[in-house]
Amino acid sequence: MTQPVSTSTDKNIVDLSRGSRNRAVNRAIKATREKLQYGDRAIHTFDRDLLVMHLAAVLQSASITPYMIIVITFIGTYFNDDLRLIAWAFAALFLHAVNTLIQRFTQRQHITQENVAKWRHVLLAGQAMTGLSWAAFSVQSCGACTGDNYSLFKGAILLVALSFTALSCFMLRRSVPVTFAPVILTLLGNAALGAGMFDIGLLAMLCVAVAFFVIVTDRMYMSNIKLLPFQSEKDELIAELETAKSMSDEARRRAEEANLAKSRFLASMSHELRTPLNAILGFSEVIATEVMGPLNNPTYKEYVNDIHRSGQHLLNLINEILDLSRIEAGRYELQEEAISLLDIAEDCIGMVQLRASGKNITITEVFESSLPDVWADEKSMRQVILNLLSNAVKFTPQGGEIQVKAGWTSTGGQYVAIKDNGPGIPEDEIPVVLSAFGQGSIAIKSAEQGTGLGLPIVQAIMAKHDGQFILKSKLREGTEVIAILPARRVLQTVPAVEDAHAIQPRKKSFA
Repeated sequence: MTQPVSTSTDKNIVDLSRGSRNRAVNRAIKATREKLQYGDRAIHTFDRDLLVMHLAAVLQSASITPYMIIVITFIGTYFNDDLRLIAWAFAALFLHAVNTLIQRFTQRQHITQENVAKWRHVLLAGQAMTGLSWAAFSVQSCGACTGDNYSLFKGAILLVALSFTALSCFMLRRSVPVTFAPVILTLLGNAALGAGMFDIGLLAMLCVAVAFFVIVTDRMYMSNIKLLPFQSEKDELIAELETAKSMSDEARRRAEEANLAKSRFLASMSHELRTPLNAILGFSEVIATEVMGPLNNPTYKEYVNDIHRSGQHLLNLINEILDLSRIEAGRYELQEEAISLLDIAEDCIGMVQLRASGKNITITEVFESSLPDVWADEKSMRQVILNLLSNAVKFTPQGGEIQVKAGWTSTGGQYVAIKDNGPGIPEDEIPVVLSAFGQGSIAIKSAEQGTGLGLPIVQAIMAKHDGQFILKSKLREGTEVIAILPARRVLQTVPAVEDAHAIQPRKKSFA
Protein backbone atom coordinates (compact mmCIF):
# COMPACT_ATOMS: atom_id res chain seq x y z
CA MET A 1 0.00 0.00 0.00
CA THR A 2 1.34 3.42 -0.94
CA GLN A 3 2.18 5.57 2.05
CA PRO A 4 0.70 9.09 2.03
CA VAL A 5 3.18 11.85 1.33
CA SER A 6 2.86 15.25 2.90
CA THR A 7 2.13 18.07 0.48
CA SER A 8 4.41 20.42 2.38
CA THR A 9 7.20 17.87 2.22
CA ASP A 10 6.80 17.59 -1.54
CA LYS A 11 6.86 21.36 -1.90
CA ASN A 12 10.03 21.67 0.17
CA ILE A 13 11.77 19.00 -1.86
CA VAL A 14 10.90 20.64 -5.16
CA ASP A 15 11.66 24.20 -4.00
CA LEU A 16 14.98 23.32 -2.41
CA SER A 17 16.09 21.28 -5.39
CA ARG A 18 15.08 24.02 -7.79
CA GLY A 19 16.81 26.74 -5.79
CA SER A 20 20.04 24.77 -5.45
CA ARG A 21 19.97 23.91 -9.12
CA ASN A 22 19.38 27.54 -10.14
CA ARG A 23 22.22 28.80 -7.95
CA ALA A 24 24.62 26.29 -9.48
CA VAL A 25 23.53 27.22 -12.99
CA ASN A 26 23.86 30.95 -12.24
CA ARG A 27 27.37 30.44 -10.89
CA ALA A 28 28.35 28.42 -13.95
CA ILE A 29 26.94 31.02 -16.35
CA LYS A 30 28.64 33.87 -14.50
CA ALA A 31 32.00 32.10 -14.44
CA THR A 32 31.73 31.15 -18.11
CA ARG A 33 30.81 34.72 -19.06
CA GLU A 34 33.83 36.05 -17.19
CA LYS A 35 36.09 33.49 -18.84
CA LEU A 36 34.84 34.50 -22.27
CA GLN A 37 34.92 38.28 -21.70
CA TYR A 38 38.06 39.18 -19.79
CA GLY A 39 40.85 38.15 -22.17
CA ASP A 40 44.06 37.28 -20.31
CA ARG A 41 42.15 36.50 -17.12
CA ALA A 42 40.64 33.51 -18.92
CA ILE A 43 44.11 32.00 -19.30
CA HIS A 44 44.68 31.97 -15.54
CA THR A 45 41.12 30.84 -14.88
CA PHE A 46 41.74 27.55 -16.67
CA ASP A 47 45.35 27.02 -15.52
CA ARG A 48 44.41 24.17 -13.22
CA ASP A 49 42.23 22.40 -15.81
CA LEU A 50 44.96 22.61 -18.45
CA LEU A 51 47.63 21.39 -16.04
CA VAL A 52 45.53 18.35 -15.15
CA MET A 53 44.92 17.67 -18.84
CA HIS A 54 48.65 18.01 -19.53
CA LEU A 55 49.56 15.48 -16.86
CA ALA A 56 47.06 12.97 -18.22
CA ALA A 57 48.39 13.42 -21.77
CA VAL A 58 52.14 13.20 -21.03
CA LEU A 59 51.78 10.22 -18.70
CA GLN A 60 49.78 8.42 -21.35
CA SER A 61 52.54 8.99 -23.92
CA ALA A 62 55.47 8.56 -21.50
CA SER A 63 56.32 5.10 -22.87
CA ILE A 64 57.09 6.50 -26.34
CA THR A 65 60.23 8.42 -25.28
CA PRO A 66 62.28 5.33 -24.19
CA TYR A 67 61.60 3.65 -27.53
CA MET A 68 62.64 6.82 -29.34
CA ILE A 69 65.92 7.00 -27.37
CA ILE A 70 66.67 3.36 -28.14
CA VAL A 71 66.01 3.86 -31.87
CA ILE A 72 68.19 7.00 -31.91
CA THR A 73 71.01 5.09 -30.22
CA PHE A 74 70.71 2.17 -32.60
CA ILE A 75 70.82 4.44 -35.67
CA GLY A 76 73.64 6.53 -34.18
CA THR A 77 75.88 3.51 -33.68
CA TYR A 78 75.67 2.95 -37.45
CA PHE A 79 77.57 6.23 -37.91
CA ASN A 80 79.55 6.25 -34.69
CA ASP A 81 80.81 3.29 -32.67
CA ASP A 82 81.83 5.55 -29.79
CA LEU A 83 80.55 4.30 -26.43
CA ARG A 84 79.70 7.86 -25.41
CA LEU A 85 76.45 7.60 -27.39
CA ILE A 86 75.40 4.55 -25.35
CA ALA A 87 76.29 6.40 -22.15
CA TRP A 88 74.12 9.28 -23.37
CA ALA A 89 71.23 6.85 -23.92
CA PHE A 90 71.42 5.60 -20.31
CA ALA A 91 71.60 9.18 -18.99
CA ALA A 92 68.63 10.22 -21.17
CA LEU A 93 66.56 7.25 -19.98
CA PHE A 94 67.41 8.11 -16.38
CA LEU A 95 66.41 11.75 -16.75
CA HIS A 96 63.20 10.72 -18.52
CA ALA A 97 62.37 8.34 -15.65
CA VAL A 98 62.97 11.13 -13.11
CA ASN A 99 60.73 13.49 -15.10
CA THR A 100 58.00 10.83 -15.29
CA LEU A 101 58.18 10.31 -11.52
CA ILE A 102 57.82 14.07 -11.01
CA GLN A 103 54.77 14.09 -13.26
CA ARG A 104 53.17 11.13 -11.44
CA PHE A 105 53.87 12.74 -8.08
CA THR A 106 52.29 16.00 -9.26
CA GLN A 107 49.24 14.18 -10.57
CA ARG A 108 48.60 12.69 -7.12
CA GLN A 109 48.67 16.09 -5.46
CA HIS A 110 45.65 18.26 -4.78
CA ILE A 111 46.12 20.97 -7.39
CA THR A 112 44.11 24.11 -6.77
CA GLN A 113 43.90 27.47 -8.47
CA GLU A 114 46.11 28.90 -5.72
CA ASN A 115 49.02 26.42 -5.97
CA VAL A 116 48.86 25.69 -9.69
CA ALA A 117 51.80 28.07 -10.41
CA LYS A 118 54.06 26.12 -8.03
CA TRP A 119 53.30 22.79 -9.67
CA ARG A 120 53.75 24.28 -13.14
CA HIS A 121 57.25 25.36 -12.15
CA VAL A 122 57.96 21.86 -10.87
CA LEU A 123 56.89 20.36 -14.19
CA LEU A 124 58.94 22.91 -16.14
CA ALA A 125 61.97 21.93 -14.05
CA GLY A 126 61.39 18.32 -15.09
CA GLN A 127 61.22 19.42 -18.73
CA ALA A 128 64.49 21.32 -18.28
CA MET A 129 66.13 18.06 -17.08
CA THR A 130 64.92 16.38 -20.26
CA GLY A 131 66.37 19.31 -22.21
CA LEU A 132 69.77 18.59 -20.64
CA SER A 133 69.76 15.13 -22.20
CA TRP A 134 69.10 16.64 -25.66
CA ALA A 135 71.85 19.22 -25.03
CA ALA A 136 74.22 16.35 -24.30
CA PHE A 137 73.13 14.68 -27.54
CA SER A 138 73.78 17.89 -29.53
CA VAL A 139 77.50 17.87 -28.56
CA GLN A 140 78.04 14.27 -29.63
CA SER A 141 80.81 14.00 -32.21
CA CYS A 142 81.93 11.33 -34.64
CA GLY A 143 85.62 11.14 -35.42
CA ALA A 144 85.21 8.32 -37.92
CA CYS A 145 82.42 10.03 -39.88
CA THR A 146 83.15 11.85 -43.15
CA GLY A 147 81.55 15.06 -44.21
CA ASP A 148 78.53 16.42 -42.35
CA ASN A 149 76.47 13.21 -42.24
CA TYR A 150 76.52 12.98 -38.46
CA SER A 151 75.61 16.65 -38.10
CA LEU A 152 72.63 16.10 -40.40
CA PHE A 153 71.63 13.11 -38.28
CA LYS A 154 71.79 15.19 -35.08
CA GLY A 155 69.78 18.00 -36.68
CA ALA A 156 67.06 15.59 -37.82
CA ILE A 157 66.86 13.97 -34.38
CA LEU A 158 66.66 17.34 -32.60
CA LEU A 159 63.84 18.42 -34.93
CA VAL A 160 61.97 15.18 -34.22
CA ALA A 161 62.45 15.66 -30.46
CA LEU A 162 61.31 19.27 -30.75
CA SER A 163 58.16 18.26 -32.65
CA PHE A 164 57.35 15.49 -30.16
CA THR A 165 57.80 17.84 -27.19
CA ALA A 166 55.62 20.53 -28.81
CA LEU A 167 52.79 18.07 -29.51
CA SER A 168 52.84 16.35 -26.12
CA CYS A 169 53.44 19.38 -23.89
CA PHE A 170 51.56 22.24 -25.59
CA MET A 171 49.15 22.48 -22.62
CA LEU A 172 52.11 23.32 -20.35
CA ARG A 173 53.00 26.88 -21.27
CA ARG A 174 56.67 27.65 -22.04
CA SER A 175 57.52 23.95 -22.06
CA VAL A 176 59.12 24.16 -25.55
CA PRO A 177 61.56 27.03 -24.83
CA VAL A 178 62.39 25.65 -21.37
CA THR A 179 63.10 22.17 -22.76
CA PHE A 180 65.30 23.34 -25.65
CA ALA A 181 66.97 26.33 -23.99
CA PRO A 182 69.86 24.05 -22.81
CA VAL A 183 70.27 22.77 -26.38
CA ILE A 184 70.44 26.28 -27.87
CA LEU A 185 72.86 27.46 -25.17
CA THR A 186 75.07 24.44 -25.81
CA LEU A 187 75.12 25.06 -29.56
CA LEU A 188 75.86 28.76 -28.94
CA GLY A 189 78.81 27.72 -26.82
CA ASN A 190 80.08 25.48 -29.59
CA ALA A 191 79.69 28.30 -32.09
CA ALA A 192 81.64 30.64 -29.82
CA LEU A 193 84.42 28.07 -29.54
CA GLY A 194 84.85 27.98 -33.31
CA ALA A 195 82.45 25.38 -34.59
CA GLY A 196 82.06 24.79 -38.31
CA MET A 197 79.61 26.52 -40.58
CA PHE A 198 77.31 23.51 -40.60
CA ASP A 199 77.00 23.59 -36.78
CA ILE A 200 76.21 27.31 -36.97
CA GLY A 201 73.56 26.54 -39.57
CA LEU A 202 72.16 23.85 -37.28
CA LEU A 203 71.97 26.40 -34.45
CA ALA A 204 70.11 28.88 -36.68
CA MET A 205 67.72 26.20 -37.94
CA LEU A 206 66.97 25.03 -34.40
CA CYS A 207 66.34 28.60 -33.20
CA VAL A 208 63.88 29.18 -36.05
CA ALA A 209 62.21 25.83 -35.36
CA VAL A 210 61.88 26.59 -31.64
CA ALA A 211 60.37 30.00 -32.40
CA PHE A 212 57.97 28.41 -34.87
CA PHE A 213 56.85 25.72 -32.42
CA VAL A 214 56.48 28.28 -29.63
CA ILE A 215 53.98 30.14 -31.83
CA VAL A 216 52.21 26.92 -32.82
CA THR A 217 51.94 25.64 -29.25
CA ASP A 218 50.73 29.03 -28.06
CA ARG A 219 47.95 28.93 -30.69
CA MET A 220 47.03 25.39 -29.65
CA TYR A 221 47.02 26.47 -26.00
CA MET A 222 44.71 29.40 -26.74
CA SER A 223 42.42 27.15 -28.77
CA ASN A 224 42.02 24.91 -25.73
CA ILE A 225 41.33 27.97 -23.60
CA LYS A 226 38.47 28.88 -25.93
CA LEU A 227 37.10 25.35 -25.99
CA LEU A 228 37.12 24.81 -22.24
CA PRO A 229 34.34 27.34 -21.47
CA PHE A 230 32.04 25.64 -23.95
CA GLN A 231 32.91 22.24 -22.51
CA SER A 232 32.22 23.56 -19.03
CA GLU A 233 28.90 25.05 -20.12
CA LYS A 234 27.96 21.79 -21.86
CA ASP A 235 28.71 19.82 -18.69
CA GLU A 236 26.53 22.19 -16.69
CA LEU A 237 23.69 21.85 -19.20
CA ILE A 238 23.96 18.06 -19.11
CA ALA A 239 23.80 18.15 -15.31
CA GLU A 240 20.79 20.48 -15.54
CA LEU A 241 19.02 18.13 -17.95
CA GLU A 242 19.75 15.13 -15.73
CA THR A 243 18.33 16.98 -12.73
CA ALA A 244 15.24 18.05 -14.67
CA LYS A 245 14.71 14.50 -15.96
CA SER A 246 15.05 13.11 -12.45
CA MET A 247 12.50 15.59 -11.09
CA SER A 248 10.17 14.92 -14.02
CA ASP A 249 10.35 11.17 -13.44
CA GLU A 250 9.67 11.66 -9.75
CA ALA A 251 6.72 13.98 -10.46
CA ARG A 252 5.30 11.51 -12.98
CA ARG A 253 5.66 8.64 -10.51
CA ARG A 254 3.85 10.61 -7.80
CA ALA A 255 1.13 11.68 -10.24
CA GLU A 256 0.58 8.06 -11.22
CA GLU A 257 0.43 7.04 -7.57
CA ALA A 258 -2.04 9.83 -6.84
CA ASN A 259 -4.20 8.87 -9.81
CA LEU A 260 -4.15 5.21 -8.75
CA ALA A 261 -5.02 6.16 -5.18
CA LYS A 262 -7.92 8.26 -6.49
CA SER A 263 -9.17 5.39 -8.61
CA ARG A 264 -8.91 2.93 -5.73
CA PHE A 265 -10.71 5.35 -3.42
CA LEU A 266 -13.61 5.86 -5.81
CA ALA A 267 -13.80 2.16 -6.62
CA SER A 268 -14.07 1.33 -2.92
CA MET A 269 -16.64 4.08 -2.26
CA SER A 270 -19.34 2.74 -4.58
CA HIS A 271 -21.55 1.54 -1.71
CA GLU A 272 -21.13 4.73 0.33
CA LEU A 273 -21.96 6.94 -2.67
CA ARG A 274 -24.91 4.93 -3.98
CA THR A 275 -26.69 4.25 -0.67
CA PRO A 276 -27.85 7.84 0.05
CA LEU A 277 -28.80 8.33 -3.60
CA ASN A 278 -30.93 5.20 -3.56
CA ALA A 279 -32.70 6.53 -0.47
CA ILE A 280 -33.31 9.87 -2.22
CA LEU A 281 -34.63 8.13 -5.34
CA GLY A 282 -36.76 5.71 -3.39
CA PHE A 283 -38.44 8.24 -1.07
CA SER A 284 -38.88 10.80 -3.88
CA GLU A 285 -40.63 8.11 -5.96
CA VAL A 286 -42.86 7.18 -3.01
CA ILE A 287 -43.83 10.81 -2.54
CA ALA A 288 -44.38 11.38 -6.27
CA THR A 289 -46.72 8.37 -6.54
CA GLU A 290 -48.56 9.55 -3.36
CA VAL A 291 -48.32 6.12 -1.74
CA MET A 292 -48.63 7.60 1.76
CA GLY A 293 -51.29 10.09 0.80
CA PRO A 294 -52.05 12.83 -1.69
CA LEU A 295 -49.97 15.98 -2.08
CA ASN A 296 -52.41 18.85 -1.86
CA ASN A 297 -49.94 21.33 -3.33
CA PRO A 298 -49.11 20.57 -7.01
CA THR A 299 -45.88 22.60 -6.73
CA TYR A 300 -44.55 20.08 -4.18
CA LYS A 301 -45.28 17.24 -6.61
CA GLU A 302 -43.34 19.08 -9.30
CA TYR A 303 -40.43 19.56 -6.90
CA VAL A 304 -40.45 15.87 -6.02
CA ASN A 305 -40.31 14.93 -9.70
CA ASP A 306 -37.35 17.28 -10.13
CA ILE A 307 -35.64 15.68 -7.14
CA HIS A 308 -36.18 12.21 -8.63
CA ARG A 309 -34.90 13.19 -12.08
CA SER A 310 -31.86 14.99 -10.66
CA GLY A 311 -31.06 12.06 -8.37
CA GLN A 312 -31.35 9.61 -11.26
CA HIS A 313 -29.04 11.80 -13.37
CA LEU A 314 -26.54 12.05 -10.51
CA LEU A 315 -26.63 8.28 -9.97
CA ASN A 316 -25.89 7.69 -13.65
CA LEU A 317 -22.93 10.07 -13.50
CA ILE A 318 -21.59 8.39 -10.35
CA ASN A 319 -21.96 4.98 -11.95
CA GLU A 320 -19.90 6.12 -14.95
CA ILE A 321 -17.18 7.62 -12.74
CA LEU A 322 -17.05 4.50 -10.59
CA ASP A 323 -16.87 2.23 -13.63
CA LEU A 324 -13.92 4.18 -15.05
CA SER A 325 -12.23 4.31 -11.66
CA ARG A 326 -12.56 0.55 -11.19
CA ILE A 327 -11.06 0.01 -14.64
CA GLU A 328 -8.12 2.35 -13.89
CA ALA A 329 -7.57 0.72 -10.50
CA GLY A 330 -7.55 -2.74 -12.08
CA ARG A 331 -10.61 -3.85 -10.09
CA TYR A 332 -13.02 -4.21 -12.98
CA GLU A 333 -13.71 -7.94 -13.15
CA LEU A 334 -15.38 -9.59 -16.11
CA GLN A 335 -18.12 -12.14 -15.41
CA GLU A 336 -17.75 -14.02 -18.68
CA GLU A 337 -20.34 -16.37 -20.12
CA ALA A 338 -21.83 -17.37 -23.48
CA ILE A 339 -23.92 -14.47 -24.78
CA SER A 340 -25.51 -13.41 -28.06
CA LEU A 341 -24.57 -10.02 -29.46
CA LEU A 342 -27.77 -10.00 -31.53
CA ASP A 343 -30.00 -10.42 -28.47
CA ILE A 344 -28.13 -7.74 -26.53
CA ALA A 345 -28.27 -5.32 -29.46
CA GLU A 346 -32.03 -5.84 -29.85
CA ASP A 347 -32.59 -5.30 -26.11
CA CYS A 348 -30.59 -2.07 -26.17
CA ILE A 349 -32.48 -0.83 -29.23
CA GLY A 350 -35.72 -1.42 -27.32
CA MET A 351 -34.38 0.58 -24.36
CA VAL A 352 -33.61 3.68 -26.46
CA GLN A 353 -36.59 3.30 -28.80
CA LEU A 354 -38.81 5.59 -26.75
CA ARG A 355 -36.29 8.44 -26.86
CA ALA A 356 -35.70 7.85 -30.58
CA SER A 357 -39.42 7.96 -31.32
CA GLY A 358 -39.70 11.25 -29.45
CA LYS A 359 -37.25 12.76 -31.96
CA ASN A 360 -38.79 10.87 -34.92
CA ILE A 361 -35.52 8.97 -35.46
CA THR A 362 -35.58 5.75 -37.50
CA ILE A 363 -33.44 2.88 -36.20
CA THR A 364 -32.59 0.23 -38.80
CA GLU A 365 -31.17 -3.19 -37.94
CA VAL A 366 -28.85 -4.97 -40.36
CA PHE A 367 -27.96 -8.25 -38.63
CA GLU A 368 -26.37 -11.33 -40.11
CA SER A 369 -28.52 -14.32 -39.24
CA SER A 370 -27.44 -17.21 -37.04
CA LEU A 371 -24.52 -15.50 -35.37
CA PRO A 372 -23.06 -17.89 -32.75
CA ASP A 373 -22.60 -16.92 -29.14
CA VAL A 374 -19.47 -15.19 -27.90
CA TRP A 375 -17.60 -15.56 -24.60
CA ALA A 376 -17.92 -12.17 -22.88
CA ASP A 377 -19.36 -10.25 -19.95
CA GLU A 378 -23.05 -9.64 -20.69
CA LYS A 379 -23.38 -6.60 -18.43
CA SER A 380 -20.29 -4.96 -19.94
CA MET A 381 -21.30 -5.60 -23.55
CA ARG A 382 -24.81 -4.32 -22.83
CA GLN A 383 -23.24 -1.18 -21.36
CA VAL A 384 -21.06 -0.75 -24.47
CA ILE A 385 -23.93 -1.02 -26.95
CA LEU A 386 -26.30 1.06 -24.81
CA ASN A 387 -23.72 3.86 -24.45
CA LEU A 388 -23.11 3.94 -28.19
CA LEU A 389 -26.83 3.90 -29.01
CA SER A 390 -27.55 6.61 -26.44
CA ASN A 391 -24.89 8.84 -27.99
CA ALA A 392 -26.31 8.24 -31.45
CA VAL A 393 -29.83 9.16 -30.33
CA LYS A 394 -28.55 12.18 -28.41
CA PHE A 395 -26.72 13.75 -31.34
CA THR A 396 -28.94 12.66 -34.24
CA PRO A 397 -31.27 15.51 -35.24
CA GLN A 398 -35.05 15.34 -35.59
CA GLY A 399 -36.11 12.94 -38.35
CA GLY A 400 -32.65 11.42 -38.60
CA GLU A 401 -31.62 7.80 -39.08
CA ILE A 402 -29.51 5.35 -37.10
CA GLN A 403 -28.27 2.08 -38.56
CA VAL A 404 -27.20 -0.79 -36.29
CA LYS A 405 -25.16 -3.60 -37.85
CA ALA A 406 -23.92 -6.87 -36.37
CA GLY A 407 -21.99 -9.63 -38.09
CA TRP A 408 -18.66 -11.30 -38.85
CA THR A 409 -15.33 -9.55 -39.18
CA SER A 410 -12.80 -10.54 -41.86
CA THR A 411 -10.66 -12.25 -39.18
CA GLY A 412 -13.50 -14.41 -37.83
CA GLY A 413 -14.57 -12.20 -34.94
CA GLN A 414 -17.88 -10.42 -34.41
CA TYR A 415 -18.73 -6.75 -34.46
CA VAL A 416 -21.51 -4.31 -33.66
CA ALA A 417 -21.51 -1.05 -35.64
CA ILE A 418 -23.75 1.97 -35.05
CA LYS A 419 -23.93 4.71 -37.66
CA ASP A 420 -25.89 7.95 -37.49
CA ASN A 421 -26.39 10.94 -39.78
CA GLY A 422 -25.84 13.52 -37.05
CA PRO A 423 -23.55 16.59 -37.11
CA GLY A 424 -20.37 14.46 -36.88
CA ILE A 425 -17.12 15.25 -35.08
CA PRO A 426 -14.27 17.40 -36.46
CA GLU A 427 -11.18 15.29 -37.12
CA ASP A 428 -9.01 17.22 -34.68
CA GLU A 429 -11.56 16.64 -31.87
CA ILE A 430 -11.67 12.83 -32.14
CA PRO A 431 -8.75 12.34 -29.66
CA VAL A 432 -10.52 14.74 -27.29
CA VAL A 433 -13.83 12.85 -27.24
CA LEU A 434 -11.97 9.57 -26.71
CA SER A 435 -10.21 10.90 -23.60
CA ALA A 436 -11.67 10.83 -20.10
CA PHE A 437 -14.01 13.79 -19.45
CA GLY A 438 -13.36 15.00 -23.01
CA GLN A 439 -16.20 16.58 -24.97
CA GLY A 440 -16.24 17.93 -28.50
CA SER A 441 -17.61 21.31 -29.51
CA ILE A 442 -20.91 19.73 -30.67
CA ALA A 443 -21.43 18.10 -27.27
CA ILE A 444 -20.64 21.31 -25.42
CA LYS A 445 -23.26 23.19 -27.41
CA SER A 446 -25.81 20.40 -26.96
CA ALA A 447 -28.47 20.73 -24.31
CA GLU A 448 -27.89 17.11 -23.29
CA GLN A 449 -24.44 17.24 -21.82
CA GLY A 450 -22.80 14.36 -19.97
CA THR A 451 -19.54 13.65 -18.20
CA GLY A 452 -17.57 12.67 -21.29
CA LEU A 453 -16.90 9.21 -19.85
CA GLY A 454 -19.06 7.06 -22.13
CA LEU A 455 -16.54 6.50 -24.93
CA PRO A 456 -13.52 6.03 -22.62
CA ILE A 457 -15.50 3.38 -20.72
CA VAL A 458 -16.41 1.66 -24.00
CA GLN A 459 -12.73 1.67 -25.03
CA ALA A 460 -11.68 0.24 -21.67
CA ILE A 461 -14.32 -2.51 -21.71
CA MET A 462 -13.36 -3.56 -25.24
CA ALA A 463 -9.71 -3.60 -24.22
CA LYS A 464 -10.59 -5.86 -21.26
CA HIS A 465 -12.16 -8.22 -23.82
CA ASP A 466 -9.01 -8.00 -26.01
CA GLY A 467 -11.16 -6.35 -28.65
CA GLN A 468 -11.14 -3.07 -30.56
CA PHE A 469 -13.13 0.14 -30.60
CA ILE A 470 -13.12 2.25 -33.77
CA LEU A 471 -14.64 5.70 -34.22
CA LYS A 472 -15.10 7.17 -37.71
CA SER A 473 -16.63 10.58 -38.18
CA LYS A 474 -16.85 13.42 -40.65
CA LEU A 475 -18.22 16.86 -39.92
CA ARG A 476 -21.82 17.30 -41.16
CA GLU A 477 -21.89 13.70 -42.46
CA GLY A 478 -22.36 11.63 -39.31
CA THR A 479 -20.51 9.24 -37.05
CA GLU A 480 -19.89 5.48 -37.08
CA VAL A 481 -18.66 3.53 -34.06
CA ILE A 482 -17.61 -0.12 -34.20
CA ALA A 483 -17.08 -2.52 -31.28
CA ILE A 484 -15.15 -5.64 -32.30
CA LEU A 485 -14.64 -8.89 -30.38
CA PRO A 486 -11.70 -11.10 -31.46
CA ALA A 487 -12.14 -14.49 -33.14
CA ARG A 488 -10.98 -16.42 -30.07
CA ARG A 489 -14.08 -15.25 -28.17
CA VAL A 490 -16.46 -16.67 -30.78
CA LEU A 491 -17.77 -20.07 -29.67
CA GLN A 492 -18.20 -21.28 -33.24
CA THR A 493 -16.07 -20.80 -36.33
CA VAL A 494 -17.10 -18.77 -39.37
CA PRO A 495 -19.47 -20.66 -41.70
CA ALA A 496 -17.83 -22.43 -44.62
CA VAL A 497 -17.53 -20.55 -47.90
CA GLU A 498 -19.97 -22.86 -49.72
CA ASP A 499 -22.65 -22.01 -47.14
CA ALA A 500 -22.12 -18.28 -47.38
CA HIS A 501 -25.24 -17.85 -49.57
CA ALA A 502 -27.31 -19.04 -46.61
CA ILE A 503 -26.24 -16.00 -44.58
CA GLN A 504 -28.80 -13.29 -45.29
CA PRO A 505 -28.78 -9.95 -43.40
CA ARG A 506 -31.89 -9.50 -41.28
CA LYS A 507 -33.31 -5.97 -41.51
CA LYS A 508 -35.80 -4.34 -39.25
CA SER A 509 -36.79 -0.71 -38.94
CA PHE A 510 -38.23 1.23 -36.00
CA ALA A 511 -39.86 4.53 -36.68
